[in-house]
This record gives sequence, structure tokens and C-alpha cells, in this order.
Amino acid sequence: MIKAVLFDLDGTLLPMNQDLFVKTYFSSITQKLSPLGYEPKKVIEALYGGMMAMVKNDGSVLNRVVFWNCFEKLFGAEALNDKPVFDEYYKNEFQQVKDVCGFCKHSAEVIGLVKSKGAKVILATNPIFPSIATYSRVRWAGLDADDFDHITTYDNSHFCKPNPNYYREIISQFGLSADECIMVGNDIGEDMAAGELGMKTYLLTDCLIAKNEADKEKYEHGGFDELAVFLENELCAAE
Repeated sequence: MIKAVLFDLDGTLLPMNQDLFVKTYFSSITQKLSPLGYEPKKVIEALYGGMMAMVKNDGSVLNRVVFWNCFEKLFGAEALNDKPVFDEYYKNEFQQVKDVCGFCKHSAEVIGLVKSKGAKVILATNPIFPSIATYSRVRWAGLDADDFDHITTYDNSHFCKPNPNYYREIISQFGLSADECIMVGNDIGEDMAAGELGMKTYLLTDCLIAKNEADKEKYEHGGFDELAVFLENELCAAE
């Protein structure tokens, strides 16, 4: 019986070209930090380093702690005093990054479908961003944080995709087993990893990320129309 559907955000509920998004985001945040004396190349190094460290997190601390430990190592302890500047950035300048993202009305429709069937809706976006940045991207997708029973961010997660423990941490919070869940995402490497635990998966191909596009044939896949049919069938079978 399916009791929960997990959705990726970037490239799934929020259409985007990931490379363009990252390029725009990095350009935006370095412009914010440069007046404070932060060298742009070093900022990008810190952001990449922090992300990679979070992906390798062994679960001993929150991802947030891992990120700021990396930032401190590169810029010194005094840099931690600039945390409020990051909060200010995500409230303001970061909102302009929305311009390089798309919008799909079907995102809200498919969320509504799952909720109408009584299943939990979980936003399983890779938790490398703080809550404020994640909730902003949720709004860009035409959704609200209240649409979800849980949203993963670097403030509440100890692992990242594709680590299976990322998915274990989510479902354990709800007392669910893997076979009671479906993971929907656009990234074969990160999102389809949920299948290793025994979750059903659906690969949304609108903004597909794959080393080899032919690999999509290994999974249930398609666009939003096909996804709606898939979920309808799976959730009705659970009723």
C-alpha cells in the first residue's frame, strides 16, 4: 500500500536547466559577497566544497554544520559573523534567480492528486540549501510549503542524495517502509537511487539528467501526463 509520494524539486516540480541555474546562482551570490571582501573564485570554491562535503556527510551532524565548517576552514572563523548576509541574500537577490527557471502548472495538479488520495506528500529535494532558499524555490514552482508534510533542507537533514541513508532518514520519520513509498524525480543518479531501498520510482523526463539518456528505459518514465496516470493507478490500488 502506497502511503507517501516523495518529489524532487529542481528539474521536477520546478523546471530548470541545472547548469544555467547554478551559473546564475553563483554569479548572484558572489556579487553580494564581493563588497565584503570575498574573492568570487574563492566563494565558488567554498560553495562547491561545502556541497561536496554535504554529499559525503556520514550522518554525524546536520548538513548545515558540514557546510559552515567548510566555509570556516576556507575563510576563517570571523566569516561566520557574515551568516546574516547570506540570509539577506536569500530573501532578496536570490529571488531574481527565478528568472532562469521555468514553471509548470501540472506540478500543483499532481500534488493535489496525491493529497486527494490521502497519501503523504514529501518534498525530497537534495538538502544542500537552507530552508529560506528551499521554500523560495517551492514558491517559484507555484506551490506552498504547507502543501508538503515534510521538506528536506540542510537545516534538518544528515545526508544527501544519492546516499540511500537520505531516503531512510525521511521514511523513518514517518514510520514508513520503502515499499510504501514512491520517489518522483528527474535525475537518474540521485532520484532513482531510492529504488535501492525498495521504493517504487518514477523518472520525470521533462528536464532529464542522465549520463546516458538510454538509461531512462530502465525506469517507469515520461512527462507529467504519464506521471499522473502512474500515480492514479498506484494510489487507487492502495485505496
